[in-house]
Amino acid sequence: MRLPSTLFLSILFATSISCTQKKSESTSDSMPTNHHPRATANNYADSVNNGIISKDTLKGSPIRMAMDYIGDNHVHIVYGSPGVKGRIIWGGLVALDQVWVTGAHKATSIEFSKDVLVGEQIISAGKYAFFTVPGKEEWVLILNKNWDQHLADNYSEKEDVVRIIVKPIWLDKVTQRLTYSITKQDEQTGSIVVLWEKVQVALPFKNAN
Repeated sequence: MRLPSTLFLSILFATSISCTQKKSESTSDSMPTNHHPRATANNYADSVNNGIISKDTLKGSPIRMAMDYIGDNHVHIVYGSPGVKGRIIWGGLVALDQVWVTGAHKATSIEFSKDVLVGEQIISAGKYAFFTVPGKEEWVLILNKNWDQHLADNYSEKEDVVRIIVKPIWLDKVTQRLTYSITKQDEQTGSIVVLWEKVQVALPFKNAN
């Protein structure tokens, strides 16, 4: 039996609404899909770090971003953000005295829009991989030419553009999700700060011109 056209359209419209509602319900327990995924990852991790979310239940290491200006130099960082989740981090999940991606998934990338000085070394504007060698007393912080690589699988010291040694700062508060930030000392000087678990390290830099 052929349905009248008006009845057919009514059924089709009701079915469409039902499917849309089910789709919306199926994503309600995950991170919202109507925002940029990296911005959403930032919001989730910040909420965990600040205790707004009491238990970190997100699986994996979401991709996060940090960016800011130091003078007219735009600094842009992209990284994977693993969680502590009750694990032993230093000397456990992260091996000491070995090159670490300082994130998850692909190598953490740091991009400068202007030339900078790290120590006495001029670093040309561009994108670099950021690696570290964590130690009990000292960390080695590294900028490497090969920014597009998986973890540290293809890391080569020959492609390092700079290495500096810093002292880690041990904090009382636990940072549950690995977090990068850019801090400003003055109009031309800043630091890239890494926080995870109870450790903080910073890569200082200065605009070259």
